[in-house]
Amino acid sequence: MKINMKKCLLAACISMTLNANAEMLDHAKVVDSPCHVANLTCPTEVDKKIPDVKDMLTWNQQDRVIGFRNDYRSYIGDVFKAGKANPIPKSLKDLSSITYDYGNHQYTLNDYIKRNDVAGMLVIKDGKIVWEYYGKGNNETTLWTSRSVGKSVVSTLVGIAVKEGKIASLDDLVIKYNPDVKGTVWEKVTIRQLLQHTSGVEWGEDYTNPKSDFAQLTQCEANKNTYDCVNKLVKSPTRKAYAKPGEIWSYSSGGAWLLGDTLEKATGVPIATYLQEKIWQPYGMVRDGVWHSYEQGKHDVGAHGFNASLEDWGRFGLFIANNGVLPDGTKVLPDNWVKDARTWTQAKNSVTAKNPDGSYGYEWWNNSVPANYTGKYVNKLNAKDTLWALGIFGQIIMVNQTENLVIVQWSTWPKAEPSFDAQPLEAALMFNAIANKL
Repeated sequence: MKINMKKCLLAACISMTLNANAEMLDHAKVVDSPCHVANLTCPTEVDKKIPDVKDMLTWNQQDRVIGFRNDYRSYIGDVFKAGKANPIPKSLKDLSSITYDYGNHQYTLNDYIKRNDVAGMLVIKDGKIVWEYYGKGNNETTLWTSRSVGKSVVSTLVGIAVKEGKIASLDDLVIKYNPDVKGTVWEKVTIRQLLQHTSGVEWGEDYTNPKSDFAQLTQCEANKNTYDCVNKLVKSPTRKAYAKPGEIWSYSSGGAWLLGDTLEKATGVPIATYLQEKIWQPYGMVRDGVWHSYEQGKHDVGAHGFNASLEDWGRFGLFIANNGVLPDGTKVLPDNWVKDARTWTQAKNSVTAKNPDGSYGYEWWNNSVPANYTGKYVNKLNAKDTLWALGIFGQIIMVNQTENLVIVQWSTWPKAEPSFDAQPLEAALMFNAIANKL
């Protein structure tokens, strides 16, 4: 058989041209899409102008609203796709008569929304949405950023990795899965200690100090080569320990980032991919989401960066409330994982007069009304049964299995981390009032 080289070369050229045109068309689709994010079903409303992320910690209130609902496109991100949607059924109720006492005053739910700059809120009782609120221009398609609520999602994925045997034990040293920590202060820290923020490794979480470690992390995120920048910041050979691992609790986004980095190395996939495969699609989430990526398709940030719709935030809360059991009956979390996640660490600084049971679990908070609080309230959400995922500026997922209650909140609090006697306490009082009403 004779081969006509001219025809063969011509065919190759045509094929290359067609492929190049296809790539250009794919690119055009991305450029022409409202949100300019590849492979994402965009929200119906997309802001044209978004604030500079390098100033995130000092945005004004309006910038915060625009910035938080555009975080998914302000940075590069990895999309986690929804599969067959399983929407949460609705049985809406009038909760306008609910009141709570705070600071010697009585307030209503509507007062709470105004006082706390609430941008979205969802109440799910017995598996049904009983109340929902969208404010500040948000709607059912809005993808709002989690801030540190993402830590609770990552810790849940760690539980799945344990169930699958990809992480053999929470008491394994981080170095077993993340050899990059060799020669650093993280070398003798365990997975459990990263989950509980008891690594004993110095980290400055101050959101008001422009030179703090967290502020430096934010600046890394605003520039190129983010993964290398943050990797060097967290794993710096000059970073020191202030205590033996396990002895003292101290909140650390650096340790949380390292946990996410270690999870990716243990599973072999980015956080977004693992979330999509293990929870998002099997549990029937309604919309696509985006995870802030430091290297697209390789590394997503473990400390925050989860962007999703309000209903899907609520559906993740239901996943926790249901102990990680999928609709088909498959259990993807280890036995007692959710209970263990709210077994608060007894390390120094976690146990306080306000929280004698402890303040922190597996990247979930004890934000119950303080034990020494003297105001009037009905305690329906006690520390033993209630987990709080909390993010700066007022992002919340609250789960109480006894009451079969999930409450989600998006906010733009004026301060990143107010005193626990301020907005966090007010949220606890309001949520207790909702639980009492229902």
